[in-house]
Amino acid sequence: MLPAIFLDRDGVIIANRPQYVRSWADVEIFPQAIQALKRMNGLPYKIVVVTNQAGVSRGLISLEIAEEINRRLREVIESAGGRIDGIYMCPHKPEDGCYCRKPRPGLIEQAAHELSIDLADSLLIGDMYSDLLAGQAAGIPRLALVRTGLGARQLEDAPAERLGPFEVFEQLSEALAALIAGFPGGTEEQP
Repeated sequence: MLPAIFLDRDGVIIANRPQYVRSWADVEIFPQAIQALKRMNGLPYKIVVVTNQAGVSRGLISLEIAEEINRRLREVIESAGGRIDGIYMCPHKPEDGCYCRKPRPGLIEQAAHELSIDLADSLLIGDMYSDLLAGQAAGIPRLALVRTGLGARQLEDAPAERLGPFEVFEQLSEALAALIAGFPGGTEEQP
């Protein structure tokens, strides 16, 4: 079993859109995220994206298009020399009450089972408190919030009372550099 780096998609790897990312034309990849993922390629971590995409259940985007966006994002990252070992998506609205939608840990637990991930040595980076709550519920010890996406706005509000400690970084590249340095197999020279 290997540890993993769990990443939210919108706000961490790509820009958020007020009315959802509905097509590939809406995808704006953060250049620093591509570079950070490229530098992560050789480290002994699975790299897993866990993303809520309520636009599917709201009828704003089809499941097929949402999956195509994820597939194309993975291809772009891989063509740049990076890697994504899995993308797990919840297509439900918050009011659906599903177990896979963050802040519940369903997507993380599914990835851990399917990819043989050691959650106790993993970390999670998101731009919303719901991302961190999902990681915490799954038993991930290191959690980070990035200010990109909705992170800066989230920090204006007090975190949920049940949310434990987490770190704050400007963007994904900064978070990965700091978090990996403190984990087995990571070094100060990485990202």
